[in-house]
Amino acid sequence: MKPIFQYTSIEVNLDTRKSLYFNMLKSRLIEQKMLILLRQGKISKWFSGIGQEAISVGVTMALQADEYILPMHRNLGVFTTRKIPLYRLFSQWQGKANGFTKGRDRSFHFGTQDYKIIGMISHLGPQLGVADGIALSHVLKNESKLTAVFSGDGGTSEGDFHEALNVASVWNLPVLFCIENNGYGLSTPTSEQYNCKSLADRGVGYGMESHIIEGNNVLEVFSKVDVIAKSVRQNPRPVLIEFKTFRMRGHEEASGTKYVSKELFDLWKKKDPLSNFENYLIETNDITLSDIEKFKISFANEIKEGLQRAFDEPEIIPNLDTELSDVYKYFDYLLSATQATSKKENIRLVDAISQGLRQSMESHSDLVIMGQDIAEYGGVFKITENFVEQFGKERVRNTPICESAIVEAAMGLSIAGVKSIVEMQFADFVSSGFNPVVNYLAKSHYRWGQAADVVIRMPCGAGVAAGPFHSQTNEAWFTKTPGLKVVYPAFPYDAKGLLATAINDPNPVLFFEHKALYRSIRQDVPVDYYTLPLGVASRIKEGTDVTIITYGAAVHWALETLDKNPHISADLIDLRCLQPLDFKSVLTSVKKTNKAIILQEDSLFGSIASDISSHLMEQAFEFLDAPVKRVASIETPIPFASALEQQYLAKINFEHELKNILDY
Repeated sequence: MKPIFQYTSIEVNLDTRKSLYFNMLKSRLIEQKMLILLRQGKISKWFSGIGQEAISVGVTMALQADEYILPMHRNLGVFTTRKIPLYRLFSQWQGKANGFTKGRDRSFHFGTQDYKIIGMISHLGPQLGVADGIALSHVLKNESKLTAVFSGDGGTSEGDFHEALNVASVWNLPVLFCIENNGYGLSTPTSEQYNCKSLADRGVGYGMESHIIEGNNVLEVFSKVDVIAKSVRQNPRPVLIEFKTFRMRGHEEASGTKYVSKELFDLWKKKDPLSNFENYLIETNDITLSDIEKFKISFANEIKEGLQRAFDEPEIIPNLDTELSDVYKYFDYLLSATQATSKKENIRLVDAISQGLRQSMESHSDLVIMGQDIAEYGGVFKITENFVEQFGKERVRNTPICESAIVEAAMGLSIAGVKSIVEMQFADFVSSGFNPVVNYLAKSHYRWGQAADVVIRMPCGAGVAAGPFHSQTNEAWFTKTPGLKVVYPAFPYDAKGLLATAINDPNPVLFFEHKALYRSIRQDVPVDYYTLPLGVASRIKEGTDVTIITYGAAVHWALETLDKNPHISADLIDLRCLQPLDFKSVLTSVKKTNKAIILQEDSLFGSIASDISSHLMEQAFEFLDAPVKRVASIETPIPFASALEQQYLAKINFEHELKNILDY
């Protein structure tokens, strides 16, 4: 059969032509073997890329070995072209320890720094913003490199796609956005996914260069991407590339292909990238049938040996300590501690945070802050005022209004070894970036050992008449998610020291800052840089009648109440950090006072107070002389009008409930 593509008009040297062919053949042979194993029940799932190999192989070969690629689950050719050992891939797919995720995830949901490949998560879209972050690291380091990221046609409908393209365009980042348009998102045809002629047309809206490439012509894929890549390395910019192709199998094997017509299958079968290129190479005497047969035999043996090694590997034996220790990257607060000097100044909470940020920027020369209006404007709370003059716009970066893409970019920076801070203009707005926080940042270290070295600053809380969308204290959204750390200081001294530690910690930290405390609370704070350990509560007052457990603005409500009632002898514990949480200090105090009341600004159901109460009932029941009491705000959104807001807040009920538990 004569090839239907015009290969002869494309100049690619013989060695490269052979490599392109054999890399495609390698991918195809593995897929064929996996389909057999799937039918035999030896693997659980398979997402086939048969018919799309030219894109994976061509793009990967056009990139340099030290340039990151972020593939999808249909890009086996990326992994094999980068020469990942087959036995490790087979172990990954069987959930064995020699895989890349220790059995914790399947398929291509993993990354490997050794091969500069960052795998997808099932939510698809976040990896596009992660690619932005990796590319940003190249800009910051003045490296002539680019990053390539894959998406299917279905993934281009996600908001993350649009946010990532917009950020890349505004910041002129060297990213190749590679869309594999195979005609279907699972079973939904492209005619029901977008209403433009081609997905490449979207580049116009973002002021971005775009191209359409015949995705089944491996020479066209390689040669055009090679030219684009060389140009982007010299002139950094994002480029959108739409590869026209077709998926010859189901979305995954269990899905089937009944929704595709026979005529369409027959049409694309004639465009098979492997058979067409093979026929061309034979026709031009670049390879012989004997060459092909030798490769197939050699590679069949390699597959057999790799599979046998993976099959012989024992099943993972669960180890509780290992599982728990891998949720976070290890970080020793004591070894990294920096002591405060004796020189102090009386400053507000807002000043302490600003000072802590500035000194951390000085301590970490590559630390980047990203957020809306944080540069020349200094942020809505003026915490980064004048930072641009000292650190420059490369490190103090105004962002478009796209929380999801910026959190993802922070993850990309971490992958490339750069620390970052993301400022949410208000903590409420994190809901627009919720997915990458709880699914990407939180899970990456547990899944494949990649730390998310990111701090997200969260201006939060009521008391400033800001209404339902600017007043939430939403810490419980994140304390429930393993892999995240949550800090919530109430005083300037704690805020400065804990922020410095959060930035040093290689794990993702959500740092809550109560807006009502910014300019109302003052304290003597060391002038120089210092750190405080996370997960250690502070006992502000010592007493014998009751233990008051609280954090954030509620600490000051408790202090006001105790000042009004000097006869009450209470241990007042400021948690300071909610994850990790200092249960030891809480238990010790309650075992002494025999009564506990937990005060928080958040509403009650599913909250921190509920967890602490349950813990005390389980661990200190025999020491309690009264039920554990929880005091929280009412179960409504936060209202705007001052009278309604005061009625909402837990502060109004605390004194009454405290006296009740003392009288019990």
